[in-house]
Amino acid sequence: MNQSPQPLAIMVQGTASDVGKSMLVAGLCRIFRQDGLRTAPFKSQNMALNSGITPDGHEMGRAQIFQAEAAGIEPDVRMNPVLLKPTGDRHAQIVLMGKVASHMDAVSYHDFKPRLREQIIGVYRSLAQEYEVLVLEGAGSPAEINLRDRDIVNMGMAEMAACPVILVADIDRGGVFAAIYGTLALLQEHERWRVKGVIINKFRGDVALLTSGLRQIEALTGVPVLGVMPWLDIDLEDEDGVALQRGKYRHTGEREITIAVVQLPHISNFTDFNALAAQPDVRLRYVRHPDELENCDLLILPGSKNTLGDLHWLRECGLAQAVVQLHHAGVPVFGICGGYQMLGETITDDVESHMGRQPGLGFLPVETIFAPQKTTTKVTARSGTALPGWLAGARDIPLSGYEIHMGDTTRHEGCRPALWLEKQGQRMADGAVSEDGLVFGTYLHGLFDSDAFTRAVINGLRQRKQLPPRPASFSWQDHKAQQFDRLADAMRSHIDIDKIYRIMREHKEPA
Repeated sequence: MNQSPQPLAIMVQGTASDVGKSMLVAGLCRIFRQDGLRTAPFKSQNMALNSGITPDGHEMGRAQIFQAEAAGIEPDVRMNPVLLKPTGDRHAQIVLMGKVASHMDAVSYHDFKPRLREQIIGVYRSLAQEYEVLVLEGAGSPAEINLRDRDIVNMGMAEMAACPVILVADIDRGGVFAAIYGTLALLQEHERWRVKGVIINKFRGDVALLTSGLRQIEALTGVPVLGVMPWLDIDLEDEDGVALQRGKYRHTGEREITIAVVQLPHISNFTDFNALAAQPDVRLRYVRHPDELENCDLLILPGSKNTLGDLHWLRECGLAQAVVQLHHAGVPVFGICGGYQMLGETITDDVESHMGRQPGLGFLPVETIFAPQKTTTKVTARSGTALPGWLAGARDIPLSGYEIHMGDTTRHEGCRPALWLEKQGQRMADGAVSEDGLVFGTYLHGLFDSDAFTRAVINGLRQRKQLPPRPASFSWQDHKAQQFDRLADAMRSHIDIDKIYRIMREHKEPA
């Protein structure tokens, strides 16, 4: 174990976005934990709509949350001090140390970044005092030369942390050697010195076919290739919606229950549905067109970072009318967070989209008014005792999850709550269930991480199709642990982990 007051550190950067940095960081966190080292992930700036809540109520990127889980520790907002949540093509909500600080356009934020450097350095050093290994993650590519002068997340962060860098390249998208060579060529000399190794990721085929190319790229760049990772069918979280663009779930085998999730333009926290997709009898698909809803057994409206904008999109593309038709055909509809707000009668937003008062879809007798203060908290809960017949098996089940929302929603008199939350020592109603029992809305993210609740919902859907129930034998937590271990095993088999240890231990900053 490292006895130095300074922890070991390594940074994973990529030749582009979505090359697998987040997954490899999680794998390194798992490996170092398996080797008995207290390890933490760190990403100074994350741009993502998938976020979660720390035990003390701070918001941070989901990628660093699942990396912390891989390391066997609780998430800490210091692992992701800056979170950018896009609200449109050019604007984002700025979350600093887990709390909303501002809304900015891209140019304004670029001008603002230098003011964050000292805070990021302080946060990193604070975290470094508590762990033996830190695994840092970059964002996009360090070769984005237009952003280099104010960089706080790639080479700028590596310099602040005084750590070596491993460069990851995705061979599945093609042009891998050009991506490696071009990235290194665009770095400044003192930045290239910091890159101590390359990992080629997502390879399909016989690695022997790459041998000559590996030798040539090492000779051309002077940087060793530490390994070639094969394409892995690992069921772990994706950082953001890029995964949905390439088709996140490709199920094999017979799946008797089909669940459709509307892929909103500003979809957030689609990780809510990973536990559903992992169920052995569920086919989960993301849909953007009305004709994709055919034969679905449950429709879910997910969270959104622009609720009224996405509601307008639902109407424009015909999905709003398709949801109405599904409901009339007796198909259940769930709404989570922003999706719950859309299912109500009205939404008033003078805070986020500034679109004022707009009609909702009208399935639930509730009204939502956006508030400037964002609710961010972890909660425990129980499902309602008055859930409809098809959800009878889901009644009064203990749950846990988190809330992230800007709106306050009020139920009309007589409307049944979906859940009962325990917050600040008080029992509070959450969500709503329609009178016909087919529409269910809640603010609780992570609802389906509860094995008992999820199996009860699926068995309710099975009952509606006159299928026998399946036992609640699947454990989502055990499944995730197995996936982390599979990832670590694959990385040990295909990457020179001993060399990574040597890189960390032998690294010295220039005098």
